[in-house]
Amino acid sequence: MFQNLIEIFILSAIQGISEFLPISSSAHLILVSNVYDFKTSSLLIDISLHLGSLFAIIFYFRKDLFDLKQNQKLLILIIIGSIPLIIFGYILHSTELIHLLRNIKVIAWTTLFFGIILFFADQRKIDQQISTNLNIKSILFIGIFQILALIPGVSRTGISLTAARFLKFNRVDSSKIAFLLSIPALSGASFLGLKDAIKQSIEMNYLLIVAIVLSFVFSFITVKYFLKYINKFSLNLFVIYRILIALILFFIIYF
Repeated sequence: MFQNLIEIFILSAIQGISEFLPISSSAHLILVSNVYDFKTSSLLIDISLHLGSLFAIIFYFRKDLFDLKQNQKLLILIIIGSIPLIIFGYILHSTELIHLLRNIKVIAWTTLFFGIILFFADQRKIDQQISTNLNIKSILFIGIFQILALIPGVSRTGISLTAARFLKFNRVDSSKIAFLLSIPALSGASFLGLKDAIKQSIEMNYLLIVAIVLSFVFSFITVKYFLKYINKFSLNLFVIYRILIALILFFIIYF
């Protein structure tokens, strides 16, 4: 039991930190689980970790989300922008094609390629704002890009940031769009497998609760400080990180 709790703590930290950074949480969870051969790693645990992140982002943006009078248009746009990901995500999960993508070679190449794309997107000049320029056309553009996040290594936050920066939204607004879009995405990923949790043993359900709580804590802290960081600095640090991770993976795979 103690070993399981340690593994859940590590996985929760990885999920909470990487979910809201442009570095791909699913890629990190898969890689660490493979390297350390975690016994508690499973799709069900992944769902619980995503559920903790979902609660964290809802809690952080609670004022925006529950101020329906002021933000009704924004909430409608977020729902519209999430439709492409929800449809394709459901198809991949129901056909179990999602498991074919959980591959270290796929992770290596997507980590490198989409890191480079993020760099070029981040060079765009700023002339768009959420309050005045976010519309159905722009949110669907970002939403279609977000479909790529179903591939481990792409990063849902990263690809949403990339699309928003291509549309010339500033880094903070791009991050907020990505975070708000994560709510429907995380909801779909979490509740899709919650029915399976009921069938698990008491011990397994206990671990799921621990995973949700720890993921919530790490996710909330990450969102808070990432928004402060992105207000002052570029995304180059994360681009460099992705390239380094990709190079390490290529060395492991091909040498």
